[in-house]
Amino acid sequence: MRDRLVATLDLGSSKTFAVIAEGTGNAREPGAKILGVGFARTTGVKRGVVRDIEETTRSITQAMRDAERMAGLEIPTVYCGIAGDHVQTRISTGLASVASEEITRSDIERVDDVAKAISLGDDYELLHYIPQEYKVDNQGGINDPVGMTGLRLEVEMCLVAVQNKAAQNLRKSVERAGYKVTELVLEPLAASMATVTADEKEIGCALIDLGSGSTSVAVFHDGKMRHLSSIPFGGANVTSDIVQGLGVTQSDAERLKEKSGCAYTPLVDLDEVIEIPGTAGQGPRQVKRELLAHIIHQRMDEILGLVADRIEEAGYAGRLAAGAILTGGGAQLSGIVELTREVFAMPVREGIPGEGIVGIVDHVQAPRFAVPVGLALYATRQVVGGRMDGGQAVDRLFGPVKRWLQDFF
Repeated sequence: MRDRLVATLDLGSSKTFAVIAEGTGNAREPGAKILGVGFARTTGVKRGVVRDIEETTRSITQAMRDAERMAGLEIPTVYCGIAGDHVQTRISTGLASVASEEITRSDIERVDDVAKAISLGDDYELLHYIPQEYKVDNQGGINDPVGMTGLRLEVEMCLVAVQNKAAQNLRKSVERAGYKVTELVLEPLAASMATVTADEKEIGCALIDLGSGSTSVAVFHDGKMRHLSSIPFGGANVTSDIVQGLGVTQSDAERLKEKSGCAYTPLVDLDEVIEIPGTAGQGPRQVKRELLAHIIHQRMDEILGLVADRIEEAGYAGRLAAGAILTGGGAQLSGIVELTREVFAMPVREGIPGEGIVGIVDHVQAPRFAVPVGLALYATRQVVGGRMDGGQAVDRLFGPVKRWLQDFF
């Protein structure tokens, strides 16, 4: 069914990923059948912000064409992820009187509207609104008050806003590539849908997205997203350190990191030797792999330490029983799980998409595909959940996506 087809884009600082999928299941148990995957290298995006529209457009075109070629079809619209240190979150509260004896969905919509009706400033636009909890006559801790009896309804809501210019330039790049943005979606939320279980969100966990230009952390507790922050350091800093430490080119440093790198020095054989490409006029050199691992270890330890500081500042240190889930290209570094366990002193695992997806799953079972696959699950939840029996469309504003945010975050 063509109305169940979706396309997603993850625009990172080093690579652009595209996924084409078909919605499966129903509104209660939606899923995604992966039909096509594409990616392209890019230098047009830095820390979640488009710096070069022409280069970004080129990478979008290449990634989407590869995905469309694999899927054997063309999709005119895309769901696009957005992240970076320009993303802001704030807590807002709303209060409304109950119109009748029992609280209805209309009452919830009214109190949500009150919480959303705050000024974000001229430079920001609202991306998501995520209810944290409802109160009925001062009784808190309520996820869904529909059907309850009371006179006073309150909500505590997390508002996620993005910088206007960052969003506009992202949309412009997609449009120049010949596609239309259906919706911008916060990348950590998308990644969590593909990699984090409901139980982990309930007992507490941190999703750490190790990107090239930045590192994002989203904290979940009691089934909701409680904290979001971004650190302006990532895999690109590791690559730069290798360039400086070993005297190699940027491209050679990237290859060394991927092929021989290790983020945890104790895992490396002290006698192991690797070959390093020589510069102009010089032949290849040999160095101990331990030196490469030491460079990577030091930078990643610093980045993870900053993440740990953000979690502590948010008040969740020692409260995340499910530990940390690592996604993004940096999560594929050898030894990164072991290093993260040492820094956080809690359980750590890779976030690999798998739950809720079928099709060419083997093409996306890696941490770097957490965002584009999560976006596909987000999108298919809309197209599958957006129909009632008889094919009647549900109101898109207060329909399946809002209920998804309430249920999962």
